[in-house]
Amino acid sequence: MLESLIGQYGYLAVLVGTFLEGETILVIAGFLAHRGYLSLDGVMLAAFLGTYAGDQLFFQIGRRRGVAWLERRPGWRTRAERVFRLLERYQTPVVLGFRFLYGIRNVTPFVIGASGFPTWRFVLLNGIGAAVWAIVIATLGYLLGESASRLIDRVMHYEALIVAVVAVIGTLAWGLFLWRRRARSSG
Repeated sequence: MLESLIGQYGYLAVLVGTFLEGETILVIAGFLAHRGYLSLDGVMLAAFLGTYAGDQLFFQIGRRRGVAWLERRPGWRTRAERVFRLLERYQTPVVLGFRFLYGIRNVTPFVIGASGFPTWRFVLLNGIGAAVWAIVIATLGYLLGESASRLIDRVMHYEALIVAVVAVIGTLAWGLFLWRRRARSSG
C-alpha cells in the first residue's frame, strides 16, 4: 500500500515540497529512488520544476511588491539585508547558488525581485541553479540511501546482539527507576 502511494503521489509530493521548501523533501525522495520506489531522473525533474516555479513566483512577488513587502516581515529583515549586501557584490553567484545557502534560501528570490534584478537574467540563472541543485541534492539522497542500506545490512547481521543489549539496558534502567521510587517513598 505504501509503495503504491509513493508511486502514485511521490513525484507530485516532490514537486510541491520543493516548491515550498526543498532539501529535506529532496533528500528523502533521493533515498526513495535508491530503494526503487521512484526513479532518480523523475525525482530530479520534479524537484527542478518545483524549485524553479516557486522561486519564479517569489521573485515576481518581490518585483511587484518591492521592499515595502519585505519590511512588513520583520523576521526576514536581517536575512533580507544580508542578501541585498551579497547581491551588491556577487549578483550571478548569489542567483546561481542561493539554494545552497542555509538561512537565506527562502528570502532570496523575494529580495532579488525587489532589487530590480533583470527578469530575463533571473529566469536564465535560476534555471541553471535549480537544475544543479536538483541534481546534487537528489544524488546526495540517493547516495545516502546506499549508505543507509549498507548500514541496515550490517545492523541486521548483529540484530540479535543489538536486541539483547537494548533489553539489558532497558531492564537496568527500569530496575533503577523502581529502586529510586522505593527509596523516595521509604525515606
